[in-house]
Order: sequence, then C-alpha cells, then structure tokens
Amino acid sequence: MLVLDEQLLGRNLEAALGRWYRGPVLFITDLRPGTVIKDDAIPVLLRQQQQATFLTINEADFWRKVAIGAHFCVVCFALPDSRAREIPELLRAAFRLPAFRTKARRMGKVLRVAQRTVSYYTYRERQIRVMPLCGRSQPKPCSPTTRCSGRGNPRR
Repeated sequence: MLVLDEQLLGRNLEAALGRWYRGPVLFITDLRPGTVIKDDAIPVLLRQQQQATFLTINEADFWRKVAIGAHFCVVCFALPDSRAREIPELLRAAFRLPAFRTKARRMGKVLRVAQRTVSYYTYRERQIRVMPLCGRSQPKPCSPTTRCSGRGNPRR
C-alpha cells in the first residue's frame, strides 16, 4: 500500500503510481476522512495499516524526525513542490534497488530520495546509509528487465 501525503493531492500522482504499483494507492486523508491530520499523527495511522509506505515531499518534517516503526516505511522526496510530478519515476528507481525491492525489505526504513541518491536509516539503526539511485547516474536509466546492483551500475 502506498499512502500519499495530502500535499500531493490534485497532481494525479495516484494514477501515475497505480500504472506500475500493484497494491492500493491512496492518500493519508483516506485513512481518517473528514479530519485534519497533523504530521505527528501519521506514524500512528501507518501502524494501523498492513505494510504501508508513506510518500511525502515534506522532507523537513519527516527526514530524521519521524517516529519510524518496524511495520511501515516513509519515503521523503528531496524535491521542490514544482517537481512533484517526478515522484513516480524516482520511486520506481528506488524500489529497483535490492534494499527496497520488496515490501518486507522496505519496512522499518525512512528513505530520502534525491535525484541521484537514496539515503536511509532504519528503526533499529539511525546511522544513515547512502547509495546511488540505479540508472540516475548512468546515461541510460535501468529498464524494467535490468536489475540494479545497488551501486548505481545496472546489470542484466
């Protein structure tokens, strides 16, 4: 399940993500309709879901600040609001990396996705790890049939 921050409403990102993501794609407001959801309530709502991945461009309020749990994931995009349309492509590239390829591998992690790198930490270990974003530093991006080594070098 992908859960989009309310800041991403009205951009048609749910449709773009739904073209390749197999699970449900919804907004945080769908988890508690008719109420204002403050940032500190988001982890509580995510814990109530089954393996939810929360997507936000509100990096300042979530990266290194969110109370992460073992059963959900937070992905912060280091993008200005005007470039939010790049989220589906960046997320797909991040999900191709071995560390994030499956829901089980993503759970308990907070990711910061930038143009060329993914930084992350886990609920157990706050040490930040950084890896190149597959295909982003290469002249050609990874294709759906290319697996990424996790070091920015596509392999077949």
